[in-house]
Amino acid sequence: MKITTLTIPITLSLFLMGCQTTTANRTGTGAAMGAVGGAAIGSLSGDAGKGALIGAGAGALGGYLYDQQKKQEEQNYYYQQRQYQQPYQRQYRY
Repeated sequence: MKITTLTIPITLSLFLMGCQTTTANRTGTGAAMGAVGGAAIGSLSGDAGKGALIGAGAGALGGYLYDQQKKQEEQNYYYQQRQYQQPYQRQYRY
């Protein structure tokens, strides 16, 4: 029963993390996810507060790295689109 109640909030926060667009939002969502996961794991070992702090730090780092990866993918996509566009050439007939 405990595993099910922990799985639902973590799964929902994963879906919400993908919807964020700014670095602060993605990092904050990652920190929140990490805090929830860390508290859950920490409560099993007896120290939920320490687990939440460690999880929040790891989650914030994960959210930041995820944000940087998404920005790089976006930049590569726009570069490829611009590279393949050909300028309009007017056909002259004499």
